[in-house]
Amino acid sequence: MNNEVLNNVLSFASVLAVFVLALVQVVKTTVNIPKNLLPLVGLVVGLFVGAISYAFTDLDLTLRLWAGGLAGLSATGLFELAFNKRDGKTKE
Repeated sequence: MNNEVLNNVLSFASVLAVFVLALVQVVKTTVNIPKNLLPLVGLVVGLFVGAISYAFTDLDLTLRLWAGGLAGLSATGLFELAFNKRDGKTKE
């Protein structure tokens, strides 16, 4: 893989992270799930958003999934690990 492709994936992941973070916040407020599963939820939401974003980029499916996965982990995992207490449920 060349540097241009990697830059495109990282740029697209940066854009997707905003949408993934918003969707994970919706999930957090509507579904009662353990907080330690939020990074996994972020990953799944990121993969989903990456998969359905074909109209916004010319990246193939594999690269969009990579971008979505990176967006999901960066938007939720790092935030949850760094700033939130990890015990309990989301709707307490």
